[in-house]
Amino acid sequence: MSDSTCRSEALVDTVLDEHDRAIVLATQSGLPLVSDPWTAVGQEVGLSAEEVRRRMQRMQEMGVIRRIAAVPNHYRLGYVANGMSVWDVEDVDVDRLGREVARHPGVSHCYRRPRHLPEWPYNLFAMLHGRSREDVERQADELAALLGGACRDHRILYSSRILKKTGLRLAERVESSSSRT
Repeated sequence: MSDSTCRSEALVDTVLDEHDRAIVLATQSGLPLVSDPWTAVGQEVGLSAEEVRRRMQRMQEMGVIRRIAAVPNHYRLGYVANGMSVWDVEDVDVDRLGREVARHPGVSHCYRRPRHLPEWPYNLFAMLHGRSREDVERQADELAALLGGACRDHRILYSSRILKKTGLRLAERVESSSSRT
């Protein structure tokens, strides 16, 4: 077990009460796919929907939960050409340009990364999804036009395999033999 895992578990044990832990355990495989997931989680853990939302917001503010977001399976939706587009733009402009790129309809996520010169000059990353490589390349061309002269170079790194994405996971608490009577 890594030091960061131990620190994360210690943080979770310090800041989460039994209701919080129950919420995390109930949602660690994702929110229920129903019209009102907060009520469904609340019914499972014995809290109101509003209390579930309030507690999850508090855990997010404390850094226990990084974000609550939909994570679509692009492959199952027919988007089988997925490419991380990487861009070399001026550092002073990267935040502003990143906000513009993130608004593009084909971009699922966009972020800044450090350069590793001289081998890796790219500092702006944007994930593109398409039904074909031609779709992804068309979207990259649109981003290149948007970035204009601010872009010195770019590449598209296509996915070669599917990586499983998971959120916060907690182990069920197991009583130690020394605590049993």
